[in-house]
Amino acid sequence: MIQAVPVATVSCDALNLGAPFLLLGVARMARMNISSGAKWESIVGYSRAVRVGPFVYVAGTTALDRSTGKVVGGEDPYAQTVQALRNIESALREAGTGIRDVVRTRIFTTDISHWESIGRAHRAVFGEIRPATTMIEVRRLIQPEMLVEIEADATLADDSRERTGTRRSESLNMA
Repeated sequence: MIQAVPVATVSCDALNLGAPFLLLGVARMARMNISSGAKWESIVGYSRAVRVGPFVYVAGTTALDRSTGKVVGGEDPYAQTVQALRNIESALREAGTGIRDVVRTRIFTTDISHWESIGRAHRAVFGEIRPATTMIEVRRLIQPEMLVEIEADATLADDSRERTGTRRSESLNMA
């Protein structure tokens, strides 16, 4: 929740407002950086995800297996998309939210002709959640075997409000 905090009272004469005027500031929200341990995080200086207040931003995420450091799915864009979304799910869980709270994804692919396969994997994971999404072809990703990279934005759900869409299990078991 954003809290208004009085910062200063300004003279009405100085602003020609004709009445007292109160300037308000916004209280700073807590920040949580989440790391996946990928070697690029320390080299580039970024976090896998950042939570600020009720918002979670997940950086570009590929199909790397955290335990082996190898790309999962070989030359299969569907499998790489599912693994990238599993990795995003892991970061979201650490931030206190999940796939059901994703409101936007950005998908980068090295070959837009695979859009249907990538889209099927995205649909299989999100179902009726249907976040806003964009799919963009890029020349290449950081490793030649990577075909797909995905960013995601989510909001922490307030359990007191009703959710729209189908609630998915917290574990993605896509084949």
